[in-house]
Amino acid sequence: MPKKDFYQVLGLERNASQDEVKKAYRKMAMQYHPDRNPGNKAAEENFKEAAEAYEVLGDEDKRRRYNQFGHEGIRGTDFRPFTDVNDIFSTFSDIFGGGSIFDEMFGAGQQRQRRSSSGSMPGSDLKVRLKLTLEEISTGIEKKLKIKKWKTCETCGGSGARSAHGTITCPVCNGAGEIRQVSRSVFGQFVNITTCQNCGGEGRVIKEPCLECKGDGRIQGDTTIKVNIPAGVSEGNYIPLRGAGNVGRRGGSAGDIIVVIEEEQHAVFERTGEDVLVNLWISFPEAALGTEIEVPTLSGRSKLKIEAGTQSGRLLRMRDRGIPRLNAFGRGDQIVRIQVFVPESLTSQEKTLLKQLAQFRNITPGGGEENKEDGILARVKKVFSS
Repeated sequence: MPKKDFYQVLGLERNASQDEVKKAYRKMAMQYHPDRNPGNKAAEENFKEAAEAYEVLGDEDKRRRYNQFGHEGIRGTDFRPFTDVNDIFSTFSDIFGGGSIFDEMFGAGQQRQRRSSSGSMPGSDLKVRLKLTLEEISTGIEKKLKIKKWKTCETCGGSGARSAHGTITCPVCNGAGEIRQVSRSVFGQFVNITTCQNCGGEGRVIKEPCLECKGDGRIQGDTTIKVNIPAGVSEGNYIPLRGAGNVGRRGGSAGDIIVVIEEEQHAVFERTGEDVLVNLWISFPEAALGTEIEVPTLSGRSKLKIEAGTQSGRLLRMRDRGIPRLNAFGRGDQIVRIQVFVPESLTSQEKTLLKQLAQFRNITPGGGEENKEDGILARVKKVFSS
């Protein structure tokens, strides 16, 4: 039977780039992988053909010879048909992130890579949510956190065995930690590798379990850790504490603790990036005449000058009174939004005084205009200019 055109096998045009060749092969390999198509001989054939096509088209020199002379052009090169699926995996492991396609799809490779030299699996990570006030975020702070987690058993030192001679080599996998099953087909030899269920992939089993941890090598307990929070963090930022999480079973390394930052809602301030916003209520006389008033800041009280004639809604900026910039110099500002207070209830004396005050031309919008029509227009203009 004549060989299929390698470009047709991968569904490519002859002018396809090397990156397109790589992507096309990766897509076909994932689609026709034998473990996704058990017992499907056609899928196995497509898988093998795709690997052969990529071996030629993925190499610039072989591709050039193939483009010029076809299949005859690759005779005499190191090209060879694949008969072992694991040989395909090892040959093209670079396009699957350093592991085989089997590892990527089913997680086996990652799991094996994460095992320690003793075969033990590492512990899991912990996520901790930490609420901070704006004052704490403004200065940075060291926090102590009480965590409940898996800790190394002190009685057995994490081995899970009652004594140094309390473990034996797993009789099922003979210490390998995995079981290999070899099958043969017309396409060659296939090797299926699975974790040994008897020892959990550790290669050893416990003959005499530790009485304290019952052979697990770890116990649950409380521990207190310190975490330094830099100034300027925001909601959703996280701080990883490497090796502070749950320890693994029987000597497995510890996972991490991920501290996720949350901001407490402040009674006075509203944060907008590195700036903080505060509403300041002042009376009409203070707004009209001007004044100096104490306002709260994240670092204490500070005096703010209100100019005469300040309008409601005006924004005043207090430089460098905001949140520090994370991992950078400087800090934001404090924005003070002026709100002129309007009383909801008045005494009879206050009403009388205000009515008298309203007679003055500079008190009422449009009061300085000579006729009623101009006064009405002046009120409208004041609304749009405020």
